[in-house]
Amino acid sequence: MNKQLRRYGMLSMTTILALSVAACGNKPSEAGNASSVSGASASDNKPVKLRIVWWGSQARHDATLKALDAYSKKHPNVTFETEFSGIDGYADKLATQAAAKNAPDIIQMDPKWLSEYAGRNQLADLSQGINTAEIDKSLLDSGKYKDKLYAIPLGNNANGMVYNKTAVANLGLTPPSNDWTWEQYFQFGKDAKAKLPKEKYALMDATADYDTYTSYQVSQGKGYPVTPDGKFNIDKDTWLSFIKKYAELRKEGVVPPPEITTTDIEYDAKMDLMNNDTVLIRRTLAAIFPGYEGLKPGAYQLVKTPKGTQAGGWLKPSMFWSISADSKNIEESKKFIDWFVNEKDAADLLTTTRGVPVSKKMLDYLTPSFTDADKQQGELIKNVASDAQPFNAGAKGWSNFTSKDYKDTGEKVLFGKMTPEAAYDELVKKAKDYQ
Repeated sequence: MNKQLRRYGMLSMTTILALSVAACGNKPSEAGNASSVSGASASDNKPVKLRIVWWGSQARHDATLKALDAYSKKHPNVTFETEFSGIDGYADKLATQAAAKNAPDIIQMDPKWLSEYAGRNQLADLSQGINTAEIDKSLLDSGKYKDKLYAIPLGNNANGMVYNKTAVANLGLTPPSNDWTWEQYFQFGKDAKAKLPKEKYALMDATADYDTYTSYQVSQGKGYPVTPDGKFNIDKDTWLSFIKKYAELRKEGVVPPPEITTTDIEYDAKMDLMNNDTVLIRRTLAAIFPGYEGLKPGAYQLVKTPKGTQAGGWLKPSMFWSISADSKNIEESKKFIDWFVNEKDAADLLTTTRGVPVSKKMLDYLTPSFTDADKQQGELIKNVASDAQPFNAGAKGWSNFTSKDYKDTGEKVLFGKMTPEAAYDELVKKAKDYQ
């Protein structure tokens, strides 16, 4: 799947940047699961309330609410009970709900959690009832677990960084480039700090950030910290070098002190450390960019992650819609997802708030109206695709390690409660519970 997904990204970005996408694969009338279910049906008179949950920026939130309202107007029997939050705490809450068999009907699912939920039989099979004929097969297959489809991709995506280009220009700094190295990234931080006022910082502290470390280790040619088949693979020397570099940057004031670092809430208008002008740059994903653009139009710029001996970026589906296996409204939920992915009235409202649209028809339809922010997403995906690493969707059973244990251990280092060497030993010990 990893090779297929990488191939998808490289092929699709060529078409996106050319502003023209030719439909391929089966035509809707030929595909086994291609019959559209978003139209009227005999059950349309039966009242249905769908619980739906997602995370994201305010821009995504607002667009989603408008889409739900539009769907209810088209299907007056369907109403929604919404559960929205930032990414912080989302995974823990969803896991608790799923374990109690009380998950929402429709779930915004991250690729790295898919094997966890599907492997526990907590998601409904979506192989039938949703028109997927306009989604590239390689991207569609990223929503499969053991050859069954449990998730519908909602956008193409790539990891990268976002920086405040207005602030960088005002400081007279050379802006980041798409071919920069980690050494240049750290030097950029030092150069910026020399020009920043007190209590302003250049870089985020990534000591407790699994995603940034993952990009760093991959770029050093050491593979992913947890392999796709569930093996602990944090390279000790690479990790210690990374952690000690950030200790040096903390001492120099290039990154914030721990008490500020731990207040960060990604893409929150007030608590995101870049949005509130505490730092200049942070890791991000292409699909998140509309949220930043909505808060400070024209202020931000996307750039690739730094490279080491090789590139440290990858392509991925931005996110999925999945349906809880415990839902009593599986068929109605499928109708909604079909509409969300395939209909123009949905595309008009959602635009690129979940990444570049996956339906080739919807991409063709929206491309002429793409904003500069939309084009930035496409540019980052295209740039990452040129040397993208295979995407690791996450190993079954490891989500708690990557989202919680790693962060907890990193924060002990941040606050001086544990040496880097002891922290590495703790990670090794914790990993034994997952292998």
